[in-house]
Amino acid sequence: MIKDVIIFIIALILTPIVGGFLSGIDRKLTAFIQGRYGPPIWQPFYDIIKLLYKQKILVNNFQVFSAYMYLLTAMLSVGLFVIKADLLMILFVMSAGLVFYIAGALSTKSPYSQVGAQRELMQMLAYEPMLILFVIVLYNATGSFNIGKIMEHGRLLLDVPFMFILLALVLTIKLKKSPFDLSTSEHAHQELVRGILTDYSGPYLALIHIADWYEMVLILMMIAILWSENLLIGALIALLTYFLDIVLDNITARMTVKWMLAFSWSITILFTIANIAYIYFRR
Repeated sequence: MIKDVIIFIIALILTPIVGGFLSGIDRKLTAFIQGRYGPPIWQPFYDIIKLLYKQKILVNNFQVFSAYMYLLTAMLSVGLFVIKADLLMILFVMSAGLVFYIAGALSTKSPYSQVGAQRELMQMLAYEPMLILFVIVLYNATGSFNIGKIMEHGRLLLDVPFMFILLALVLTIKLKKSPFDLSTSEHAHQELVRGILTDYSGPYLALIHIADWYEMVLILMMIAILWSENLLIGALIALLTYFLDIVLDNITARMTVKWMLAFSWSITILFTIANIAYIYFRR
C-alpha cells in the first residue's frame, strides 16, 4: 500500500516534466521540418511559469472549477495507471475530466470558445469509441481489464497490432495534430484565436496545458505496455509513435469534422473486427 502511494506521488511529479519536455521537442522538431530555428526545448516550461504569474482574470467561477477538475482527473488517471488499476475505470476518469473541460468553455459567451468546445466534443466522439474498443480487445486477448494482468502478457503488441494503430490515432487526435486539429491549434497560420482555449487565460490556461501533458503521457504509457516484456522497448515504440505524429502533423492539412467522424468510426469498426478475428485465428 505504501509502495503504491510512493509510486503514485512520483508519477504525479515526473509526468508533467516528461510531458513538457516532449512538447518542447515537438516544437523544436516542427520548426526544423518547417525550416525555422524554433524555441528552446525548455520553452513549454517557461510558458507555464509565465502564465502562472499572470493576473487572474475570471470569466465565471464554473470555468475555473472546470480547469481544476480537468487537471485533477488527468493526474488521477496517470496515478491510477502507474499503480496498475483497472484500465476501463481510468478511461472513465479521463473522460469525466474532458467533459468538465468542454463544459467550462461552453459556460462562456464567446462564440470562438463555443465553437471550439463543440469541435472538442466532436473530437471526443471520434476517439472515445477507439479507446473503449481498444480496452475491449485487450480484454479479449488477456481476459482482464487490470493493467497488471495485461502487462503479464509481455508482447501484447503482436496480438493487437490493429488496435495499436487505433491508439496511435487517438494520440494524434488528443494532441490536436493535423488532420485532426479542429478545436484548437498551436500553429498561428490556422487560428485567429485559440478555439476552446479562447477564454482560458493566465494560471488557468497553465492548468489546462499541464493537464494536456498528463493525458499525452498517459496515452504513451498505454502504447508502452503493449511491449511490457521490456518496458524500455515499449517506451521507444511509444516515442517513435509520438514522433511519427509530429511528422504527420506537418505533412497533412486540417480536415472537416464530418470527415474526422466518418474516418475514425469506420476505421475503428474495421480494425476492431480485424483484430478480434486475428486473435481468434492466432489462438
